[in-house]
Amino acid sequence: MVGMNVIVCVKQIPDPALPGELDPSTNTLKREGKLILDESDSYGVEMALQLVDAAGEGEVSIVSMAADGEVSGMRTALAMGAAKGVLVSDPELAGSDALTTAKVLAAATQKIGGADLILTGTESSDGYTGTVSEQLAEVLELPSVTFAKSVAVEGGTLKVNRQTEAGYNEVECSLPAVVSVTAGVVEPRYPSFKGIMAAKSKPVDEVTAGDLGVTPVGWGGAGQQIVDVAQAPAREAGEVIEDDGEAHLKIIEHLENLKVI
Repeated sequence: MVGMNVIVCVKQIPDPALPGELDPSTNTLKREGKLILDESDSYGVEMALQLVDAAGEGEVSIVSMAADGEVSGMRTALAMGAAKGVLVSDPELAGSDALTTAKVLAAATQKIGGADLILTGTESSDGYTGTVSEQLAEVLELPSVTFAKSVAVEGGTLKVNRQTEAGYNEVECSLPAVVSVTAGVVEPRYPSFKGIMAAKSKPVDEVTAGDLGVTPVGWGGAGQQIVDVAQAPAREAGEVIEDDGEAHLKIIEHLENLKVI
């Protein structure tokens, strides 16, 4: 195939280096102020850029969803080399569950159109549902490949090494498709000063969920509620075994009691 147009779904999250706060009215993470590109999504951006470079022609586009119009994280992806983006921004999006998120992102990718491939992370660093990629593929009625450690396109066929606990599976499917990329499999490039400056003028089309025809969203469309949040129990002190020459027997007995062995 000649040329490669890739759309990457990215999430903008509160800086994980800063202490997070919950909104007591909703029991959800506060997302006020500047958001950054989720590190897990930077691998998808890098893989997309490499695929376009290998094809010799095409471009990378970014889609994201945020309740407050924040684009700082998207600008990082644009500074890496992506060409343009679509931000779905709407206060009504607050409280959206994974399936609603997938529907919104699907509509955003369709607004851009022309994608040969849609890449996502395997899961976000602040939500960890790990389901949006598969839901996105289902909504778009496209093949889905998960946990990709490498992605290549040969003769119009997508070839993926899919990471498993024992190694990897070699998977092939037709294009277009949705692929989730495992973190750590490529080294995301650092945006250059030139890239950062160029990113400021790259187009980011801001739309609402209503503009895309997705309704209901937010808590009204969610199939779940967060009814309570509790602190994790404090870690209990471990058992100290003194080495009196028979320590190994005591350790074996302790592990047997725990049914570890």
